[in-house]
Amino acid sequence: MKCGIVGLPNVGKSTLFNCLSSAKAQSANYPFCTIEPNVGMVNVPDHRLEKLAELVNPQRVQPATVEIVDIAGLVKGASKGEGLGNQFLGNIRETNAIIHVLRCFENENVTHVDGSVNPVRDKEVIDIELQLKDLETAQKLFEKTNKVARVGDKSAKKESDFYSKLVKHIEMGNSARSCPLDSEDEEIWLKKSQLLTAKPVLYVCNVDEASAKTGNAYVEKVREAVAGENAEIIVLAAATEADISELETFEEREMFLSDLGLTEPGVNKLIRTAYSLLNLQTYFTAGEKEVRAWTIPIGSTAPQAAGVIHSDFEKGFIRAEVIAFEDYAKFGSEAAAREAGKLRVEGKEYIVKDGDVMHFRFNV
Repeated sequence: MKCGIVGLPNVGKSTLFNCLSSAKAQSANYPFCTIEPNVGMVNVPDHRLEKLAELVNPQRVQPATVEIVDIAGLVKGASKGEGLGNQFLGNIRETNAIIHVLRCFENENVTHVDGSVNPVRDKEVIDIELQLKDLETAQKLFEKTNKVARVGDKSAKKESDFYSKLVKHIEMGNSARSCPLDSEDEEIWLKKSQLLTAKPVLYVCNVDEASAKTGNAYVEKVREAVAGENAEIIVLAAATEADISELETFEEREMFLSDLGLTEPGVNKLIRTAYSLLNLQTYFTAGEKEVRAWTIPIGSTAPQAAGVIHSDFEKGFIRAEVIAFEDYAKFGSEAAAREAGKLRVEGKEYIVKDGDVMHFRFNV
């Protein structure tokens, strides 16, 4: 599952990417510094994994990960191929969710492509380009399904009507993700359309160090602008996060954060939010060899969760032994949780909960 970092040139995308990932993207003060997308695997911070590792003392610890893609800056006219438009739109189509970075800081040493700081205007530039490309796609889908509908195909008529509704929604300056869906079929058709603006979005307001804790006037304007979008917003100072990531010891980082009035780096919250944005959750396996966080879509059954470890686990699934993380932490071990009656045996219909500590029984 991928999250793509997007935004205008020089808003701090690559700086943020460098904070998130061990891969070092080029970061400089000129447009199109990033041309080819940079890709990094990012660990998902999780205090529960740390606690389990502390209790079990395994040989190794494996956190959950999210793939982050730093995509080239977009400019006006991208939907028609301006700048790196076609490449940008192709790269973003391959991602599952969007992290949209908005510049919410003043700095005369960092050039803005439009000459002034205005995050709402910047947001609209990208929204419009993505919507224009989506409008083109939605119109083609309408024409294709309408052609079939005209010969009496009732199913195609319903699908054609949906795409007609979608076209009108986008023509009014709206993103596809905010289009009202009246049935499961419409949910399926929207997903099948692979529209750029149907992807879930997280807005990252990149502020100066002084605004890292409380935000600023620019951030408030962004909040007003996205109020109807059902989108997440995070405030962080990418340049400051870069400084924190360069500190060698945990104590130094803690001291730096304390001076800023923060309890953890902003990128930690960003990663967790991106993970949630992708509709993902975590379950754990815990043993002497390894304590590991496994990533599954929310709503996965026990056999599906087992299949993430190995396909044979899903094929030959018999049952799952489950302890809620809170119970595991409270009693201190699998044996103590079992003794206290907190270990449950679940079958094929069990829907895995976030934080479950699981052991699978299977036979192939």
